[in-house]
Amino acid sequence: MYKHFFKRFFDFWISLIALICISPILLVVTIWLHFANKGAGAFFTQNRPGKDAKIFKVIKFKTMTDECDENGELLPDGERLTKVGRFVRSTSLDELPQLINVLKGDMALIGPRPLLVQYLPLYSKEQARRHEVRPGISGWAQVHGRNHCKLSQKFKYDVWYVDHCTLLTDLTIIWLTIKNVLKRSDVGEGADDMQEVDDLNFSDRK
Repeated sequence: MYKHFFKRFFDFWISLIALICISPILLVVTIWLHFANKGAGAFFTQNRPGKDAKIFKVIKFKTMTDECDENGELLPDGERLTKVGRFVRSTSLDELPQLINVLKGDMALIGPRPLLVQYLPLYSKEQARRHEVRPGISGWAQVHGRNHCKLSQKFKYDVWYVDHCTLLTDLTIIWLTIKNVLKRSDVGEGADDMQEVDDLNFSDRK
């Protein structure tokens, strides 16, 4: 009952209340990034697979400029990541706009993180089960390693969550997420976590 009804009910109202309460913070960060990103904008959107692999546009704060080299190619991420962007990432403020995705029903507060669309054909049948629920802003995999865990292991955590999606599990993940954010634990400053597929291991693919 929780997984199929109450979870969405709680997600909607919590995200709505949260957006109203933090709207001043969102406004300040938006203006701050607008200038820091040198005209590249304050928001980043990209197609991601959601529940049942339905495609949606995820929304995050943009933490890098769009500066290019003399050949018109984007500079490496490390050179485009601004000081403001580094702070926004280290405090996980870049995740806050995803509350809009939660409000719309594209995402949940808690669930597997949405990865790149082009990896959909590469999942094994078991790994693809991560799409049986809405993707989340935080999840079981994120509080068990986040940037220091191979995706093959994260997929196992994601499937575990699908099979153990309860109110108690979600409350546990929320608590661990808050604790990690306050400690700035497992927070990366490199490539966007949406592009973390460099270490992708589909060796179990059937």
